[in-house]
Amino acid sequence: MAPKVDFGALSPEWLFGLRESTIEHLDPSQAVGVVISARRVICRAQAIQARAIAQVSRARGGARWVADELAPELRLSRDTTATRVALADALVSRMPCLLAAMVAGELDIDKARQAFDGVAVLSDELARRADEILSSRIGEKNPSNWRKTVTRVVASLDPEGQRARAEARRKQRRVELHHEPDAMASLWAYLPAEIATAVYARIDMLARKLRVGEETRTMDQLRADVLAELLLGKGWEGLAAQVFIHIPLDTALGIRDDGCELVGHGPIPAEVGRQIMNQPNSVWRKVLTDPVTGTVRDIGRKRYRPPAALAELVRVRDRTCRAPGCNRPAQRCDADHCTAWSQNGDTCEHNLCCLCRYHHGLKDEPGWTFEFDPETADLTVTTPTGRTYSTRPEPLLDPPPPKIADEPPPF
Repeated sequence: MAPKVDFGALSPEWLFGLRESTIEHLDPSQAVGVVISARRVICRAQAIQARAIAQVSRARGGARWVADELAPELRLSRDTTATRVALADALVSRMPCLLAAMVAGELDIDKARQAFDGVAVLSDELARRADEILSSRIGEKNPSNWRKTVTRVVASLDPEGQRARAEARRKQRRVELHHEPDAMASLWAYLPAEIATAVYARIDMLARKLRVGEETRTMDQLRADVLAELLLGKGWEGLAAQVFIHIPLDTALGIRDDGCELVGHGPIPAEVGRQIMNQPNSVWRKVLTDPVTGTVRDIGRKRYRPPAALAELVRVRDRTCRAPGCNRPAQRCDADHCTAWSQNGDTCEHNLCCLCRYHHGLKDEPGWTFEFDPETADLTVTTPTGRTYSTRPEPLLDPPPPKIADEPPPF
């Protein structure tokens, strides 16, 4: 009998030795294993390349023309290569833990670039601390979730810097027109996150109202048409959309300056959250969290045009679709029964989680299973090839650090 091969842990030699004819005869599980091995090899190769780029930079004394020397070999522009050189230098000097994660095949160059961009504003000491924290939170995050994680970590280490940077960025708000081929153009707006979120939410809401009857336009087309009508002053007056901000009580009172989050976007400065909270049309909601884990346990009952209170609690807890890699806001998801109602599943917090319509339907496809842990609110998704991926709601607040027991007296 031929030895069983772990296709998810193939060595580079094994991987590169695979012939096209061999790959064509792999079953789906083995093929996914090759995908995993290829991803790991790519990450390791990118780590080796980063080390080599940093070595060239060191050997040249950090000369600016290192990018000119490497650009033809990388097949990149001079500016892109200069960024790659800066990233390589930072991985070696300021982010060795993330570089080690690349060597281990768990982090690719694009996510390393996201971390580099976020950590660039920190001092060397804080950057090394961020590097340690981020290396422990890589998991199976997609680029969007990873960006939020980087933002959250940087904000927690430098809340005052986050406030100052947000204030400066808001002064750069603008609208641009870019002409495109085939009689088209792009209208691009750079706005504060809460305003852009509210604008998109309103456009999306109005577009969905039009998706009835014999309407043939796609949602993208409807949103584009609604935007044009809004800007040109055709109808829709008096209709508003909702955005959701999570802000701890002590942050709301100005006692601390972290923990504030705009749903669908990520952490925002506490000062911005307080400004939104204190607007005349803002609606406040009490949310009770577990003091140890920071997960949501209860919400207040006073609300503005809510769905059922229970479904709303689940949406506040989950914040996005719980399927791995999905970031659709929970307010546009179904509060789904984990154990189906038809199978005597209870309608309670411990048997509900948020799934967008696509992933709601996916759980009924052959070979897919969705298992929910009522104690931790973990959702574990098993694919048809038997691989599992788990998600847990991000806590509204990071859990407090464990208390260190007092040392006994020296007598």
